[in-house]
Amino acid sequence: MSQRIQILQPLLANQIAAGEVIERPASVVKELVENSLDAGATEIEVDIEQGGTGLIRVRDNGSGIHREDLPLAVSRHATSKIQAVVDLENIATLGFRGEALASICSVSRFSLASARENGQGWRIQIEGIDENPDQAPLPHPVGTTIEVRDLFFNTPARRKFLRAEKTEFDHIDEVLKRIALSSFSTGFTLNHNKRQVRQYRRVEQDKDRRARLGALCGTAFVEQALAIEAASATLKLSGWIGLPTFSRSQADLQYIYVNGRIVRDKLLSHALRAAYHDVLYHDRHPAYVLFLEVPPSEVDVNVHPTKHEVRFRESRLVYDFIRHSVHDALASLKTGEDQKMAPTKIVFDKKYADAPSTKAATAVSSFAIQEQVSLYKKLHEDRLAIATTETPAPIQLGTEWKEVAPPSPPVAAATPEKTETHSDAPLGYAIAQFRDIYILAENAEGLVIVDMHAAHERVLYERLKQELAAQKIPSQTLFVPLTVKLREAEVDCLENHRATLEQSGWGFAASGRDSLIVREVPQLLAQTDIRQLLQDVASDLLTTAKSHRGEELVNKMLATMACRGAVHAKRRLSIPEMNALLRDMEKTRHGGQCNHGRPTWMQLSLQELDKLFLRGR
Repeated sequence: MSQRIQILQPLLANQIAAGEVIERPASVVKELVENSLDAGATEIEVDIEQGGTGLIRVRDNGSGIHREDLPLAVSRHATSKIQAVVDLENIATLGFRGEALASICSVSRFSLASARENGQGWRIQIEGIDENPDQAPLPHPVGTTIEVRDLFFNTPARRKFLRAEKTEFDHIDEVLKRIALSSFSTGFTLNHNKRQVRQYRRVEQDKDRRARLGALCGTAFVEQALAIEAASATLKLSGWIGLPTFSRSQADLQYIYVNGRIVRDKLLSHALRAAYHDVLYHDRHPAYVLFLEVPPSEVDVNVHPTKHEVRFRESRLVYDFIRHSVHDALASLKTGEDQKMAPTKIVFDKKYADAPSTKAATAVSSFAIQEQVSLYKKLHEDRLAIATTETPAPIQLGTEWKEVAPPSPPVAAATPEKTETHSDAPLGYAIAQFRDIYILAENAEGLVIVDMHAAHERVLYERLKQELAAQKIPSQTLFVPLTVKLREAEVDCLENHRATLEQSGWGFAASGRDSLIVREVPQLLAQTDIRQLLQDVASDLLTTAKSHRGEELVNKMLATMACRGAVHAKRRLSIPEMNALLRDMEKTRHGGQCNHGRPTWMQLSLQELDKLFLRGR
């Protein structure tokens, strides 16, 4: 028998809402601390007992709540942060939905005390739900204290899904860490079972920000991070990006904030992966702490009750801004320079977003060696040889050609011929070649060790990319047009981006609602799986409004050619050749990593060498 429609009881409605907002004790801490920040608190103390199931207490020195507003504060859809529909388009606070406190009250024994003037506070207490909670005066400093006891005491099914006490506290610790990373002007204290676990003091100066960053993300990240500041007409990006050499085995040190709110966004994650795509080793993940500022009217934060997801009005512009800003910041760091200087400033031009990506759909998955050599020689008319045998071959370093001498003894030492000082050359000057694999050089800091193959590989790779970018991508007409079956959404997407793809060498037209007829492809794609590539490109465009899959595949081919063309082990270099390679490294973008993400050089300071030999003790 069908049931009649009826309005849910307030307690049941709030518990249903709590199922979305309050997943575990860490969710309670997040909501309460964000409320404290919205109230202007500069000091927040969080007390936890039994991993948050026994007690969660949040105290702040914010502006406090009016006595008359205390009952409203725990009512559903009651908030001081928005008043009208138009306010949803200009949300500048962390909270705004008016659901959190009511949801928390419905699944706990709840107490709220607050004061607008020192010593003149009021308190309300609620168990489960109470439409008319009692108020009582209470001496209280300016600010608010909220206590949440016996979380999920009236929903035993929810309580069964909680993990061990340590696990739940670890989630709380991580939540406070994420909030502290974006709120440098606020101090935080975290106590567990009456013992202080964390204390993050409020900071104002940049040097103190680095200290808090080190306390939250580790000193290793601070030492291997590059400060960044980028701006366009409407967007601003700041924070720290880890150097490619500080990559991670998993994505556990990635924090990105939009207008102070931490988010999990596929668009932003994809843009950052694209920025690092040819400087990371294999399946490594970048590390970053970034703050994106967007006009509130240009971003929708009212997507999910947890407020972790956002939508951008100009998603393509945001994607390009993030990708180019981070990529250019990484490329701006000259090989051998210290990254712990003033933030790298990037000025973003909107033409990045408006101009079609000429490589967006140019790709190759596999080429025969002879085809690679042919294209390589076409690009390099200086007849740079590709070593495919053990026979010594000429190599190109700097602007000079040198014939490679036969294999030599393990170490060859010489005095570098130079008139410049070490300060003129960050990587210094060559003094020896070790086992015909490594270049040993002396700079102002001490000893530099260079993997000559990895370094030369990056130099050639960047040169190839520049030369290919300067050429127009030719199209090849297919003798027999190819019909490609796709989903309707994919066909529509490719049609919408046809102008961009045509400038990349493509020629196609829709054939029905779920297929395309491809008549022209970029010349480099003759040996590729066109169907699979179009599906991948369409998938990228649907997700991020832009695809760099083709560009990445072309770069992969160029990387292979550079690897084969670079000087290999067992090749003897003269001192001038070694110095020429060092100078080329200093001028090359991403010169610190080879095409596969491995480091090309390392520094041993004089102090580190002295320590190895116990000098000065």
